[in-house]
Amino acid sequence: MTQDTSLGALREQIDDLDIRILALISDRARVAQQIARVKRDHDPEAIFYRPEREARVLRGILERNSGPLNDEEMARLFREIMSACLALEEPLDIAFLGPEGTFTQEAALKHFGHSVKTTPLNSIDEVFREVESGATQYGVVPIENSTEGVVNHTLDMFLQSSLKISGEVELRIHHHLMCAREDIGSIRRVYSHQMSLAQCREWLDANLPNAERVSISSNAEAARRVAGEPEFAAIAGDAAAEKYHLKVLRNNIEDHPNNTTRFLIIGRPTVAPSGNDKTSVLVSARNKPGSLHALLEPLSRHGVSMTRIESRPSHCVNWEYVFFLDMEGHAEKPNVGAALAELKKGADLFTILGSYPRAVL
Repeated sequence: MTQDTSLGALREQIDDLDIRILALISDRARVAQQIARVKRDHDPEAIFYRPEREARVLRGILERNSGPLNDEEMARLFREIMSACLALEEPLDIAFLGPEGTFTQEAALKHFGHSVKTTPLNSIDEVFREVESGATQYGVVPIENSTEGVVNHTLDMFLQSSLKISGEVELRIHHHLMCAREDIGSIRRVYSHQMSLAQCREWLDANLPNAERVSISSNAEAARRVAGEPEFAAIAGDAAAEKYHLKVLRNNIEDHPNNTTRFLIIGRPTVAPSGNDKTSVLVSARNKPGSLHALLEPLSRHGVSMTRIESRPSHCVNWEYVFFLDMEGHAEKPNVGAALAELKKGADLFTILGSYPRAVL
């Protein structure tokens, strides 16, 4: 068999597989349309996006994935298929911290796929208000970075918002130095979000020690600004460089190669158990010796693992604090529910911010 004959046979196999994949995706889309009709017949206000269902589907796919595509690539492909099918049932509008090209938009597209509309807003509180008003179904906001810690503004918004956490996204963050021209030696000022400047501090100290560092609202806004100011540079990601037609002068300038940011999906519906969940709560206790220990003791007694605790000023009384807790398991699990019931009895303030699927890749 000649090389041309062998390649021809393999390409025929590819063509046949493509036709079968096309047919199967079309079948899936038609079933999604049927699901939409059944839901609307039973409930005109039916909810179509089910985070727990999507998480279970993705986990099942990854459990069955035998390669050669890796899990991350396979998850990305199936997210896009699910996104396109969901758009046939109900198009989603997702608010995010803008402008276009931010890591928050990238997190939104990673979680929901590219068949959604994304709406950029100027601040985290605007994202909350947009979802609260019903103008968008969900929002995406940053909550913590692996090297720089928590985003306090997001925590503070939960003190005044009735929204629930519907999911989480973990995004590996790669920062690039970008400019409208290629001369790194002429850069006098670097714009970026304050957390990005902090994540690249060592690189900036070594390579641009004399450049002024200016903190602004987002990385994408930094990129947009320097597009017309060639003597200045921005620190941002790939999407911002592409969006604003900037030259990437140095890649991956973050000080820690495993730099990761966690984002939260906020919405109004509660989320059913997916089988691998987290629960986040907001609590406060009286300011007296041992109060925090007494408050958290039910978690240990009921075998509930706490994965994060953060404190913030209550904004009501000086030197009083509220605590944000993340724990493993859904609130409907018996041991988690029992622990939460006891925690509520001992707290001055108690709010379940949401139970939601753990991030899938």
